[in-house]
Amino acid sequence: MDKKTINSKKPSFYQSIEITQKWCKEWEEELLSDEVFADRVAELFKTKNGLRGFFAYALSDTNCSLLDKLPSSLIFKFVEGGEQIVEITLKNLIMSSAQIINHQRDNNPEYEEISSNISDRCINLLKVLDTKLVNAKVNILLDSLDNLGNSLNNSKKYDSKQKEFIREKISKIAK
Repeated sequence: MDKKTINSKKPSFYQSIEITQKWCKEWEEELLSDEVFADRVAELFKTKNGLRGFFAYALSDTNCSLLDKLPSSLIFKFVEGGEQIVEITLKNLIMSSAQIINHQRDNNPEYEEISSNISDRCINLLKVLDTKLVNAKVNILLDSLDNLGNSLNNSKKYDSKQKEFIREKISKIAK
């Protein structure tokens, strides 16, 4: 088992992905307890790159079942993370939901399945977070959906089918 601490207090985005990958593997192999894993993840959340790297890996890698199982100690750390956790999860829900439509249009079922898995993980995570905070952020997001888009600078807006599908996915949070 490798060292589980972060060597750098400010890991890069890619280092954060690598750290998360290593920790997820060790957690899956039961070399890390839920509590130790949750404490380590909380350390990553102290930086924007750490937060982004964790979610980039944990949401998208099919071999990492962490967000499917959602140990209670990790849920506690997510709730402690508050607004930043809700925001990044909602952003990933929106992007992955829009991508599902893009992959359907491109007739790419493999990528559609990956995006669908990310979307489902986001919905399940949002269901266990602070309900008032999630609802407030969802309402803000729905109000600004027409101004959001597929590009980093939002220059290419989501089309009507994507927005309809995003709203459909968001409605599953309350179910």
